[in-house]
Amino acid sequence: MTKNYIAGEWLAASEASPNINPSNTQDVVGEFARASAAEAERAIAAAYDAFPAWSRSSIQQRHDILKSVGDEILARKEELGRLLSREEGKTLPEGIGEVTRAAQIFHFFAGECLRLAGEKVPSVRPLIDVEITREPVGVIGLITPWNFPIAIPAWKIAPALAYGNTVVFKPAELVPGSAHALSEIIIRAGVPAGVFNLVMGKGSVVGEAMLQSPKVSAISFTGSVPTGRRVAQTCITADPMKKLQLEMGGKNPMVVLDDADLKVAVECAVNSAFFSTGQRCTASSRLIVTEGIHDRFVAAMQERMAGLVVDDALKAGTHIGPVVDQGQLDQDLKYIRIGQEEGAKLVAGGDLLTRDAPGFYLAPALFTEVDNRMRVAREEIFGPVATVIRAKDYDEALEIANDTPFGLSSGICTTSLKYASHFKRNAEAGMVMVNLPTAGVDYHVPFGGRKGSSYGPREQGRYAAEFYTTVKTAYTFDGNSPYVPKTTASE
Repeated sequence: MTKNYIAGEWLAASEASPNINPSNTQDVVGEFARASAAEAERAIAAAYDAFPAWSRSSIQQRHDILKSVGDEILARKEELGRLLSREEGKTLPEGIGEVTRAAQIFHFFAGECLRLAGEKVPSVRPLIDVEITREPVGVIGLITPWNFPIAIPAWKIAPALAYGNTVVFKPAELVPGSAHALSEIIIRAGVPAGVFNLVMGKGSVVGEAMLQSPKVSAISFTGSVPTGRRVAQTCITADPMKKLQLEMGGKNPMVVLDDADLKVAVECAVNSAFFSTGQRCTASSRLIVTEGIHDRFVAAMQERMAGLVVDDALKAGTHIGPVVDQGQLDQDLKYIRIGQEEGAKLVAGGDLLTRDAPGFYLAPALFTEVDNRMRVAREEIFGPVATVIRAKDYDEALEIANDTPFGLSSGICTTSLKYASHFKRNAEAGMVMVNLPTAGVDYHVPFGGRKGSSYGPREQGRYAAEFYTTVKTAYTFDGNSPYVPKTTASE
């Protein structure tokens, strides 16, 4: 049984849970520790005690640690990618790609350690200097999801450590193997005791301990909307209040206009909707297609989908792996039934599949004749299920695209500069793609959305500093001057 890492030690837990391969449910990846509330509180206390020294540590020390982490991840990308795909179910090329991205994230923030900057500006009052600097926040509780078990932890852990915070890391229960391997690499890189802590277990136990502890200064959470709202409510009402960053759901639109390159549009739609088994918050499950290209687009989608190979994530030639577990598979099947009951037409897929080994295999599903008021068009399914919504023209397509409680990613396929430019300006989303899949982003630029998708500062790139640091403004009077500064009662 693997252990949790608390206060510089690997500690056994009284409970453990099995990690099951969704491509082959007879394959147990391992038994992973499940922490108690007391163990979570011990990790928090360790991070709290380690913060003063780490927050004042050398930027060279932080750089060297993060660079070392990135170097080892990159050197082991095939091994780690295989582990990731085995426990989460995305294809091996996708798994290796995600691991590579995690390495790039650590390398980027290693550089950010050396690029820390502030401002020195003149005061409106004479003989006074003003300095604006950023300082670490404190103990950061990181709660990560199962769908990107290395990349999302990387883009939270790396900036937290780079800016001088200490970390208590709680990965999703479904994917502890990737989190454990990443943690071993971080520890080998020389992070001091207490600065980084891995506490695996239930969100209701470990996550709740983070939310309730006054020693935790901030929470970064990626997960479902209901849980995110619960996290937000607790952080805002806590004493003291906690800094908060939420990344939650998406119901992302992709608009396909009459003038679109049909092949480009189909590839964008298939990638957005079905790759990674549709288990991405940036996946496009609403394909909004104008009338002139609608029928040709649907026919081309059906032809393209017929060639997709759904099989074991580790098998060569697999395009789409299994759904992550039985609970998610049940949810996908439920929404397929809901779509049919609502009057949508299932024109491709939606069937359970049998493969060499028992697993959670589902043929990607495509619905047509969908109204944007249907549940399948409004609620996040988080699986390989896409809906095609017919629109009269660009204006109606844009209106439908923005008619959603979410606002993470939005895309358009068009050869018109006019419509592409207008869409970039008017799409109500944090990220906009033109002739690209809605899923697939760079690690050095901001990630996040609006409406019900995100809350708080953006993740990734230099914008990560907005969450992982706090701003200080310092005023200094030249005491050698005969000038005596004056104040008023209002200052």
